[in-house]
Amino acid sequence: MRFISPKTDFAFKKIFGSDQSKDILISFLNAMIYSGNSVIQDLEIIDPYSAGDVVDLKDTYLDVKAVLENGTTVIIEMQLWNVEAFEKRVVYNLCKTYGNQLKSGQGYFDLNPVIALTITDFKLFPSTEKVISSFYFQEEEDHLPYQENELAMQRGLGGFPHERLHQDKMVFVELPKFTKQLEELETLVDKWIYFIKEAPSLEVIPDQMREIPQLEKALTIANQAGLSVEELEKIRKQEMFVEDRRGALSLAKREGREEGREEGREEGRVEGERSLLLRQLERRFGKLTSNAFAFLEALNPQDLERLSEAIWDFNTSEDLLNWLQEHSN
Repeated sequence: MRFISPKTDFAFKKIFGSDQSKDILISFLNAMIYSGNSVIQDLEIIDPYSAGDVVDLKDTYLDVKAVLENGTTVIIEMQLWNVEAFEKRVVYNLCKTYGNQLKSGQGYFDLNPVIALTITDFKLFPSTEKVISSFYFQEEEDHLPYQENELAMQRGLGGFPHERLHQDKMVFVELPKFTKQLEELETLVDKWIYFIKEAPSLEVIPDQMREIPQLEKALTIANQAGLSVEELEKIRKQEMFVEDRRGALSLAKREGREEGREEGREEGRVEGERSLLLRQLERRFGKLTSNAFAFLEALNPQDLERLSEAIWDFNTSEDLLNWLQEHSN
């Protein structure tokens, strides 16, 4: 058996965001957010991925979105590299999702909590070795939860059993900090994190995974033998893009160190990003025209970042050229 990596946008959506993924997502969220406790019993996956999406599937910041039975929205993102202002983006997405709940005529009482679950393939908080970190609003000195009155009311009304279930919060899972080997896996949390991090290295479904029906089902979905040619091609392109970008970022850092100056580091990073995008675009559309190449050279660092996010939106070289004309200085 060969298994696809859940770290790619396409694979993550297929495993956790398909119509048949509800029980998988419930088990995964209970592990990541509630330490393996069966707090979540039901949910609805918003805009579930289906096989028909494979041709026009676009990279997005939010990989999967679900609404729990108590009305809480969970937004899940798999992030492979640390980019500028990434932490602000997580907060922005949480706040935007929270504010967008209200329709015309609704009041603030209708607002439900939002939980942002972010899985990173890099160390985000170097001051701690915790694999999973949770943040929520609380008073500075006494650590009083901001929504304590609401929680007390819910408990008095026979509400939610978990004290922090009905609060806005951010949960981060840092994959590099998880170092357990297959034979060391004990908890549901261990097994799900190992699946996210190491699935491509497995050759069979281990007994430790078969003990969890939802994990066995996730690995069955991730088995390459069950994927269509189009799906495998989509995965191959995304994995190639990920590796190229990692290589470009590594090269940029190395060139920056050799320069020994801040300007040199920034220039190396930008040129590495530009070279990566050029390779990606020529793989999709063939050699760029002189006009398209000139437009690419004129992009500033911010627009290079935007282009890296928009690259899968283009269906033709004309779409690319129109985008470059609009954004080039």
